[in-house]
Amino acid sequence: MFKNFHKWVIICLFLLGICMPSHILAADESGASYQIGIGDILRINTWQEPDLSLEAAMVRTDGKITFPLLDDVQAQGSTTMELKTEIEKKLKEYVEAPNVTVTLASPVSQKFYILGEVMNTGEYPITKKLTVMQAFALAGGFTEWASKNKILLIRRGEGKEITITIKYNDILKGDFSKDIALKADDTIIVP
Repeated sequence: MFKNFHKWVIICLFLLGICMPSHILAADESGASYQIGIGDILRINTWQEPDLSLEAAMVRTDGKITFPLLDDVQAQGSTTMELKTEIEKKLKEYVEAPNVTVTLASPVSQKFYILGEVMNTGEYPITKKLTVMQAFALAGGFTEWASKNKILLIRRGEGKEITITIKYNDILKGDFSKDIALKADDTIIVP
């Protein structure tokens, strides 16, 4: 009896992996797409060059960081991989084959807000690709009074404001096109 149970569990897990939508499987790859912004704190390590490493490099209001030997380096708008490549390129004048690692120590520039009938309203950082469903999970889920099919996503950008109505039940039924990826300064209102 116990052997059959293990077989069924393995078969179910295998089938679940096959049936899982590809956008869910690819979600972990999106962490590298975070765009560095003003106020973010970066950790930059240059392998075997402690004098060319920074524990906490804050992105200034001009979008730049100060780096040893290189002075100012543009960081805002880049991903950590793009900034790594830029620093390595500039360091080649001083170091043979520099190996740089750039990590996000404290993301503060990209946030979203969730208000209304969720357990934990507030401001949350966007450190990787984040969808509306994941935002609900971060906020602890809905209260019992939430109107789950009248959720509003307010997006500001390019001098205009758009409002998108989100129907939670449509997402639960498998319409993942409604599970919208969040952008910086989005506000979710759950009435």
